Amino acid sequence: MKNDMRTNDQNELRAKGASLKPLRALVPFMSPYKGTLITAVIVLLMASAATSCLPIAARYLIDSGISSGDPDKINFYFKLVLGVLLLISLLSASRFYLITWLGERIAADIRKKVYSHVIRQDPAFFEVTQTGEVLSRLTTDTTLVQSISGVGISIVLRSSVMLIVSLAGIMYTSPSLTLMILLLVPAVIGPILWIARKVRRLSRAAQDKIADSSGMANETLNAIETVQAFTLESLQSRRFAEAVEAAFIAGLQRIRGRFVMSLGSMFLLFGAVTLVLWVGTREVLAGNMLPGELAQFVLFTVLLASSGAMLSEMWGEVQRAAGAMERLFELLDARPFIRAPANPISLSSQGGGRIVFSEVNFKYPSRPDTPAIDNFNLNITPGETIAFVGPSGAGKTTTFQLLLRFYDPNAGAVYINGVDITKADPQAVRAVIGIVPQETIVFAASALENIRYGRPDASDDDVKSAAQAAFADEFIERLPEGYDTFLGEKGTRLSGGQKQRIAIARAVLKNPPILLLDEATNALDAESEQLVQETLQKLMHNRTTIIIAHRLATVLKAKRIVVIHQGRIQAIGSHAELVAKNPLYARLVELQFRSAEE
Repeated sequence: MKNDMRTNDQNELRAKGASLKPLRALVPFMSPYKGTLITAVIVLLMASAATSCLPIAARYLIDSGISSGDPDKINFYFKLVLGVLLLISLLSASRFYLITWLGERIAADIRKKVYSHVIRQDPAFFEVTQTGEVLSRLTTDTTLVQSISGVGISIVLRSSVMLIVSLAGIMYTSPSLTLMILLLVPAVIGPILWIARKVRRLSRAAQDKIADSSGMANETLNAIETVQAFTLESLQSRRFAEAVEAAFIAGLQRIRGRFVMSLGSMFLLFGAVTLVLWVGTREVLAGNMLPGELAQFVLFTVLLASSGAMLSEMWGEVQRAAGAMERLFELLDARPFIRAPANPISLSSQGGGRIVFSEVNFKYPSRPDTPAIDNFNLNITPGETIAFVGPSGAGKTTTFQLLLRFYDPNAGAVYINGVDITKADPQAVRAVIGIVPQETIVFAASALENIRYGRPDASDDDVKSAAQAAFADEFIERLPEGYDTFLGEKGTRLSGGQKQRIAIARAVLKNPPILLLDEATNALDAESEQLVQETLQKLMHNRTTIIIAHRLATVLKAKRIVVIHQGRIQAIGSHAELVAKNPLYARLVELQFRSAEE
């Protein structure tokens, strides 16, 4: 349902996007570089002025130079034309450099802003948004915006100025021929604009298809082991090929539209120019114009036609850039549900890690009809170690997500040190919590930098001490370059147990007052588990700790055990009390013992 709503919202945005209004959003990105922009515009105007001098120089070359038969005059006017060409080249190159720099700078700023904005979205955003689609917008769409904000805007401005200058030039040279051209303009421009609107829609459709194929590729490559384990290479290759083919067909439709627009604009523009030149030639033969005046008119007309053709050609690019900007601002307009209040309350450091769940009810946004947490009440004292047990899907991990404020409760509240965490800054909440997740994420960086994620300002010695405490030092030192060894994307060079010890080292390095352990030893062998359990015992000392665990050895270390089923607390007590009084817990214990015996 939410996906359908999101699709409808996007369709509404696309319907509104028939204009170039999305490009107004570029103005704030240009403002910091207005000095460069003004300089580029001045250089552009100078280059246009120099270009407009070329037809005039050609006129005098013919009427005052060649017609006179005087070699000195001919040499003088040829030198004049050469000087004008040199000036045009210098100014055009300078304009190109300034505008290209501006385009690169703006594109980089947009990429940074979009990434910085997206990375702050809450998990609800990523439930309905493909990562590959975001990456497509960060790359393909920003490249389109870069082209229009750099070279594209340069071409548009230059062509617009030259169009005005050329029009003034032909009016000055021959008002009667100019009137003929002006009468032909509506017949030329009308069809071009009609085709351009269709190209805009086709461009947007092509961009969406590219994003779809990028999303599919990103999803399968991130799960390559699963794909290969189930021998789905052929199936995924076929699906990706179909997605790419759909993108190709959409792109081909856009290209055909651009082809028709280019063909029509070029033929109509230069056809109109040819008609006017035919009339002008007859005027020269009748003695009503000088040859040099006709040459001047011809050159101004060529500049006029080429500027018009370039503007019509760029119109398609402008349409694509407007569509790209629209897509980028769909991301920038996304607002996270989880954000800091206007006046966040500071988390008191005197509470020592007290946690209270008070009548908490919660449903995931993507599953609004299924309660994940139902009337959850729990008081955890500072320094206490407590264990959550229950079958899969009981809501154990959801409590962690609420505590980390990835989601807010639909009803009730979660308190840390007496503060309702919805009234605190989410970053302040997460700063006092360390977590060892069930699925450890290892980044494409060195071992040193991966552990340093626990505390980015930590020294190398602190990182190594944390690794030693987590018994990660022994395998890190055996890596080819020790702590500087690149661990590969998603830690492909490490085993599951080694990844988990990296995660524990991060928690040791962070040294938070509250610790969350989500099956922290599930990927370890018996020997490593014993070592890590000793480390965790030290880490949990004088620290509020919540453990999600299925292994009995881990659960027994908790002061209290909370049995959770279908989002509700069924029972709280010690191991012996729960075995005697709670059938669900007793069955879980029996299943584990049976598994161990087998």
